[in-house]
Amino acid sequence: MAEAASPSAAGQAGATSFGANSLGDRIFAGLAKTSGVLVLLLLGAIIFSLFWGGLPAFRAFGLPFLTSTDWDPVQNVFGAGVSIYGTLITSVLAIALAVPLAFGCAFFLTELAPAWLRQPIGTAIELLAAVPSIIYGMWGFFIIVPIMGDYVEPFFIDNFGDLPVIGDLFQGPAFGTGIFTSALILAIMILPFIAATMRDVFMTVPPVFKESAYGVGCTTWEVMRSIVLPYTRASVVGGIMLGLGRALGETMAVTFVIGNTNRISSSLFGPGNTIASIVALEFPESPQGSLKLSSLLALGFLLFVISFIVLAISRLLLRTKVKQ
Repeated sequence: MAEAASPSAAGQAGATSFGANSLGDRIFAGLAKTSGVLVLLLLGAIIFSLFWGGLPAFRAFGLPFLTSTDWDPVQNVFGAGVSIYGTLITSVLAIALAVPLAFGCAFFLTELAPAWLRQPIGTAIELLAAVPSIIYGMWGFFIIVPIMGDYVEPFFIDNFGDLPVIGDLFQGPAFGTGIFTSALILAIMILPFIAATMRDVFMTVPPVFKESAYGVGCTTWEVMRSIVLPYTRASVVGGIMLGLGRALGETMAVTFVIGNTNRISSSLFGPGNTIASIVALEFPESPQGSLKLSSLLALGFLLFVISFIVLAISRLLLRTKVKQ
């Protein structure tokens, strides 16, 4: 009798355990779904708030708001052209400066560095990402700006300022602050993000691919160029786009070194501003309900749209890589 009852008791215990686990799974699934929906609602609320707050500016100035270079709080005339230009040019220059350095770091860590050196250098690169942006801004203002103003910019102005076509890029007074200095600081800030991404994706290449290339006599650079880069191309580009998205929204570091002047200069050494920097500087002085505040919120919405496009492209590239 005792032996006959044992399977029944075990079955009841199993059913109870299954029911408990099923209830726990449903609760966990509900919490996970709630978290996902909450993120979407939060994102939608941010977008709507920025758009609704900037709607008076869009109505007042229309599409010319995107290209106008005017920013006159006295006359209540505002335009986003200078800020959009500064945001895009500093970010593109930062990417142009950061990508070769990031590739060099990743190449060294995955192919050339001895095993005992990889961990310290990799940790140092990752620590750069943890430095607050305001520290980069202060360091740039007190260290990089004087170097740029006393040595780098005068050199380029004297040697390249009179050249045809490209000479306009290297003209003007050497203040140290400006578009190029801002791009340089941004490049240092996004370097660890891109380098870490490249290092991780380079390490996903199957060793047999590289060993086969080395076996037929390829050099280290030929293996990187012909095997590693083609295999990881989409992920590398996705990492670069993520770095670009990081550069687009940087605020404090850029505010310290860009010069904060509302004009478009043909020279890389000229001052300017970005969407993030002008919002940071002008927002505390904008009265509630004013057209100036609405224009700043409209700039925030435009920055969100630009960043969303960049990040969407990066996700698309990464998804393409996964499908392959």
